[in-house]
Amino acid sequence: AGARAACRFSPALRIFPAPRAGVMFPPARQLSKAFAAVARRRCVGSSAGAVAPTAAGDGVVRYDWTREEVKAIYTSPLLELVFRAASVHRLNFNPREVQQSTLLSIKTGGCPEDCGYCSQSQHHKTSVKPTRMEAVETVLEKAREAKAAGSTRFCMGAAWRGAGNKKSFEHVLTMVREISAMGMETCTTLGMINGEQALRLKEAGLTAYNHNLDTSPEHYKKIVNTRTYADRLETLANVREAGISVCSGGILGIAETEEDRIGLLVSLASLPEHPESVPINALVPIEGTPLGDRMIRDGKGVHWHDMVRAIATAKIVMPKSSIRLSAGRKEFSQEAQAFMFLAGANSIFTGDKLLTTANPEFSDDAEMFKVLGLKGKAPFTGNTAQFRPAWAPTPEAEESMEATAPEAAPVASDIPAQGFGAFPQVAGQPRPR
Repeated sequence: AGARAACRFSPALRIFPAPRAGVMFPPARQLSKAFAAVARRRCVGSSAGAVAPTAAGDGVVRYDWTREEVKAIYTSPLLELVFRAASVHRLNFNPREVQQSTLLSIKTGGCPEDCGYCSQSQHHKTSVKPTRMEAVETVLEKAREAKAAGSTRFCMGAAWRGAGNKKSFEHVLTMVREISAMGMETCTTLGMINGEQALRLKEAGLTAYNHNLDTSPEHYKKIVNTRTYADRLETLANVREAGISVCSGGILGIAETEEDRIGLLVSLASLPEHPESVPINALVPIEGTPLGDRMIRDGKGVHWHDMVRAIATAKIVMPKSSIRLSAGRKEFSQEAQAFMFLAGANSIFTGDKLLTTANPEFSDDAEMFKVLGLKGKAPFTGNTAQFRPAWAPTPEAEESMEATAPEAAPVASDIPAQGFGAFPQVAGQPRPR
């Protein structure tokens, strides 16, 4: 009976369910480990080929996932997959917290890469026209607006093959430095960068660098010809070596197969360290791009349940990574998005535009948060706590600054780095390990 209770009521299978007030289980403490072990065997080895909602070892970080293991997770019955992912999610995160991020295109169009899904490639004839680099003050004002609307991470994207020797890279460093001084996390996606450029971004206070793997190694060469999968991996290695948080994920809807989706997740989960952030995108088809035209012609978009499967599997195989519900979110109902949050998504991009495509308005997301009982995640908490620049103000320091109305932003010598505070306890859930 105890084993059945543990299997049914303790999703993480870490502890024996607590007895009701006034009821004693003799001797509960001594037997709890044995009951949990039996429960694991019962759940994992259930009859008729049933897939366990949780499995022994769930929540433990691994880097040796096999394709067969990931495929078994990905193809499991949807509701059981979501339950399992939700259980893992609660081991490391507050399930009500969802980070709100804003992504701004600071240099649009004219990219020399030929990515088959991208409207900013100069190889494709789309409605997107090349623009000059945004002025620093314009970007800073957008960051202030995003922060006022609730965003705690500000991401900047430039349609470059790589930073190279561009003078504009110096402007990016200024943007990062100034926005981090606002107390916001910062992220950039500038194409390929070398070790020296990564170090300079780190010195400027960059929290995260985004460089998606997009898809499986086998499918990648079918959608991009101007760089290789190895190029992608090298940039991620440079970012990690510099001490910057890694943001890397993929795109659904780029003519990939189920095996390609599984291959992407295996590639991400096999990195030397899991990305702190894993964006899962649904392709927004843009007329004039090869893959966009194909999707429009075939009339086949990405289904909500495909997103749920990818998010849930990513959460199970990378349990301490934040899973970001990214491009294409506008195409999914609030109910579908709720399913994605339950499966482990804990970050969204807010604001009416995501680079060159439409995105839900701030007000729409505020209403959704209210309906679902979600709340925003504070900057530099959880798995980004260690990436706070020394000069970035803490929430407490910001309140003090507002009260005293300082004339200048704090510098490194003024504000010491602050660590992550206590994890907010959720009733009935274990604290993170």
